[in-house]
Amino acid sequence: MIKTFDQILEKVKSYPTKKIAVAVAQDEPVLEAVFEAKKMGIADAILVGDREKILECEKILGIPEDMFEIIDEKDNAKASLLAVELVSSKKAHMLMKGLVDTATFLRAVLDKERGLRTGKVLSHVAVFEVPALNRMLLLTDAAMNIAPDLKTKKEIIENAVVVAKAIGMEMPKVAVVAAVEVVNPDMQPTIDAAVLSKMNDRGQIKGCIIDGPLAIDNALSEEAAKHKGIKSPVAGHADIILVPNIETGNAMYKTLTYTSNAKNGGILSGAAAPVILTSRADSNESKLYSIALASLVAEVTK
Repeated sequence: MIKTFDQILEKVKSYPTKKIAVAVAQDEPVLEAVFEAKKMGIADAILVGDREKILECEKILGIPEDMFEIIDEKDNAKASLLAVELVSSKKAHMLMKGLVDTATFLRAVLDKERGLRTGKVLSHVAVFEVPALNRMLLLTDAAMNIAPDLKTKKEIIENAVVVAKAIGMEMPKVAVVAAVEVVNPDMQPTIDAAVLSKMNDRGQIKGCIIDGPLAIDNALSEEAAKHKGIKSPVAGHADIILVPNIETGNAMYKTLTYTSNAKNGGILSGAAAPVILTSRADSNESKLYSIALASLVAEVTK
C-alpha cells in the first residue's frame, strides 16, 4: 500500500503520461506546478487562456514557449468551458483550475451539454501524508459541501473510496466523525454516522468498512479507542475521515497543513474525470501532488 507521495510520484511515472487541460492558465503558481509535472514525466498539459499573458508567465518561469499547446481565449468563462470540453471529448484526461474564480470554473464543470456531470455529488478529497501516522490519510469534504445530509454523505464516502482504492487501499476504513462517539438524538451528525455504518453493514455502501460516530481522537488513535472501550476495525486505524460539515473539514485541513509537517494533495471526485481545484495558498509541492494524485485516479478509473 502507498504510504508517501514519493511513492505516488513513482507509481504515476510507470503509467502512460496523462494530459491536463488548464482553465485560464495565465497563473504562475499553477504553470510552475504543471512545468514541474512535465519535467518529471507525470503529466503534460494543454493551456487554455489569454495567450499573451500565458507567454509572459512562461517567460518569467523559464518555460520554453513550445513546451505546451496553448489555446487562446481571453474570456474566463469561455476558457473554462473550452478546457472542460477538452476533457469531456477525451482530448485531455483531467482538468485543472487556473486564474479563474471557483464559481465560474464549476459552472463549466457542471455545464449540462459540455460539462463533466455524472449525476453524482462533487466532493473534495484531500490526501495527507502524516508522519506521525506512517500512512496516508484521506479527509473529506473540506471544500465543496457545506452541510451535507445523509444521502450526500453516502456519496461523499463513495467518492473518497474511489481515491483510496487508487492509492492502494483495497478495503479503506472510514471513520464518520462527530463531537462524540455515542449516538445522541440531539446531535444529527451522530445519527447520520450510525445510519451510514448500518448501511455499510447491509451492503448499501460497498468497498469499504464504515464505523461511527467516532470522535477524532478514537478515529486516529488506537490508544484513545481502547481507553474509551471502543472495539472496532476502524477505531484507531481510519484511512478516510468523513467530517460532518465544511467548517470541521476546513479547520482540520488547515491544522494538518500548518502544524503537523504533513504533505497533501487533493482533487474533486464525482465528476467524469479528476478535477484539480487548488487554492492560491497551496504550496507548489501541494499542487504537484494534486496533479500526481489526479493522474493516478485517471489511470485506475479509465
